[in-house]
Amino acid sequence: MSKYIFTSESVTEGHPDKVADKISDAILDAYLAKDPNARVAAETVLKNNTVILAGEISSSAEIDTEKVVRNVINEIGFDGHTAEIINLLDRQSPDIAQGVDSALEVREENGSEIGAGDQGIIFGNATDETPELLPLPIALAHRLAFRLTEVRKNGTLPYLRPDGKTQVSVIYEDDKAVGIDTILISTQHDERISQEQLRADLIEYVIKPVIPQQWQNENVRILVNPTGRFVIGGPVGDSGLTGRKIIVDTYGGAAHHGGGAFSGKDSTKVDRSAAYATRWAAKNIVAAGLAERAEIQLAYAIGVAAPVSVYVNTFGTGTLPDEVILDAVSQVFDFTPGGIIRELNLRQPVFAQTAAYGHFGRPDTDFSWERIDRAEELKNVLRLSVHASA
Repeated sequence: MSKYIFTSESVTEGHPDKVADKISDAILDAYLAKDPNARVAAETVLKNNTVILAGEISSSAEIDTEKVVRNVINEIGFDGHTAEIINLLDRQSPDIAQGVDSALEVREENGSEIGAGDQGIIFGNATDETPELLPLPIALAHRLAFRLTEVRKNGTLPYLRPDGKTQVSVIYEDDKAVGIDTILISTQHDERISQEQLRADLIEYVIKPVIPQQWQNENVRILVNPTGRFVIGGPVGDSGLTGRKIIVDTYGGAAHHGGGAFSGKDSTKVDRSAAYATRWAAKNIVAAGLAERAEIQLAYAIGVAAPVSVYVNTFGTGTLPDEVILDAVSQVFDFTPGGIIRELNLRQPVFAQTAAYGHFGRPDTDFSWERIDRAEELKNVLRLSVHASA
């Protein structure tokens, strides 16, 4: 029997890196609301009361960037009114723009398909471990982080402050979850609250409502603010930077990652759009009952529409060989940047919602890439394929 413990973490919207992510995505949304074809690559750096914006934007729209930044900070729960904002956003390089505006394939054929905004490798994953088809450790960590913010904002625990982190360690036997070893919550709080009250309240109002009853028992170790104090938080306690929580954003380390961040990027950047597309495809493979776990890798060349490679791995759980499933996936899903944008409707201003609590498996949202609307089509293609080869 193979036994091990696997751990994933999440962070709240008040974590400084997540404040940066949300500012970047809110700027993206503000442009998309006025110009669906805007090209945005917005980066944010935070420290103390200073916000630095950098990156490239090409758009016919004009937005009040300062207002967007201040609104985000205020909505999270910090004071954005007095922030010093340094705006270094510039226009997109024409060398990049020409490859995105018209892909290599159609520049050679006088067409109009857009090309990938950069080279890169991208992964999407799904597993039947949880209803949201995410690995259990990251699913539980996200649920705890979301609940931390919920009880702060609804007044259940008004002494909590915006910054926080969660971590869940799950016990596996033969790759199946059998229990929880450790739950860790670190949360910013009012200095007048004792550690004893904080621990009792988090167990009662955060852990118990979130962790399924089957995983709650006296053997689970619960750690709350292990340093003993977490009063100073957010950008005052640490600097924040867009794109620094890429494992939190995806699968908690339980899947491969191509290295590209999401936030602040419009969907011509395949780091983002193709990550959504591969999640969509992997989720439909699992939802169709074709595998217990599926992972898809795409690779792109800048300025080229079609991916240079497509790879499917079901880790030995597939009902058919991986190459057969790959063929069906290639028939059902269009992985060109233009195809992804069209199929998932990625010109809409929905991205600020993704900035905290993960981009996948979110019960509080209805993201297009979380649909399982291609499961039947995948099964039909495979039926025809098997019938033809019989």
